Amino acid sequence: MTTETASRPQAAEGPSATALLTVKNLSVRFPTRTKGFFAKPAGYVSAVDHVSFEIARGETLGLVGESGSGKTTLGLAVLRGVEPTAGTVELAAGGGTLAVTSLDKQALRRSRHHMQMIFQDPYASLNPRMTVRDIVSEPLIAGAGDWGRLSRRQIDDRVLDIAVKCGLSKDQLKRFPHAFSGGQRQRIAIARALVLNPALVVCDEPISSLDVSIQAQILNLLADLQESLGLTYLFIAHDLAAVAYVCNRVAVMYLGKIVEVGTTRQVYYKPKHPYTEALMSAVPEPDPDAPRRPILLTGERPDPANPPSGCRFRTRCIYATALCAERVPPLRDLADGHMVACHHADQLKLRGALDFAGSERQEATDDRF
Repeated sequence: MTTETASRPQAAEGPSATALLTVKNLSVRFPTRTKGFFAKPAGYVSAVDHVSFEIARGETLGLVGESGSGKTTLGLAVLRGVEPTAGTVELAAGGGTLAVTSLDKQALRRSRHHMQMIFQDPYASLNPRMTVRDIVSEPLIAGAGDWGRLSRRQIDDRVLDIAVKCGLSKDQLKRFPHAFSGGQRQRIAIARALVLNPALVVCDEPISSLDVSIQAQILNLLADLQESLGLTYLFIAHDLAAVAYVCNRVAVMYLGKIVEVGTTRQVYYKPKHPYTEALMSAVPEPDPDAPRRPILLTGERPDPANPPSGCRFRTRCIYATALCAERVPPLRDLADGHMVACHHADQLKLRGALDFAGSERQEATDDRF
């Protein structure tokens, strides 16, 4: 699977007036404490810092970035799996607009059927003491919206219907999770997430713990379900080739902030942020004999509890100037919805995934202004 297979999605490639999800200035902070018996508040870690984006109905937005950049925390905050510190999340579902961040506990529970999550680990996310039928039917039994008034026969019919769509058979509904492989368990997790027919599904690295031979099957399943059920995905992943395959747009995250957003073709082939360029240089090349010289970022990732001033990437960026230390770069639209948070995005001539594949890359320190 290469980045050249990114033509499958057919949804609109940018946000519009029909946005399903709207996130504005979302922040998540976790308090830190001193060590010892008499621990005292010492500050906070800003896992997500004033993040804003939109996802159009029927679209798949990919969220990429290195470990610790805040991707999973952002996905959980959108669903209020963790409570946001600031900002708003609005979901256009149920014939109106849900102000997710303003809902009380009871209203949030009643609205859960509009938004669901597929977790990373199919082994840890399933109860080993429950059959597949019980696992998939649990959201229906818990009751949310109109789903709380179903009879047992209606529940069984709904479970069987979504299980078959996810590639499971009727006989498999009687078994326990230990009888299934990793790929089959992830199909169970997908069925559980989709049994309530949600409008938004947050996919938190759904293929990272699966064998390579199974990953393509799960990606194709997610794409087929999106087309048949009209789903909208926030797809969090490390595998850049997988993101290119299933996503219409891509958002790049670094140290709690989104540094670039654009269509898959824009971000992969014509990146405008130095961090995105470094990510694209690491996209695997199928040809084992092809020469590759990925950009190696110098230094360690800054401490999120004490981020650098100005641009957070400047301590590892070879293009950084004094301006980068003085001012925080705003996320601005360069053209056609391609948004970048870099002071020098207009002058930099960066290379994309295709430029790094199959040919020697010039030295990263070349002058590209």
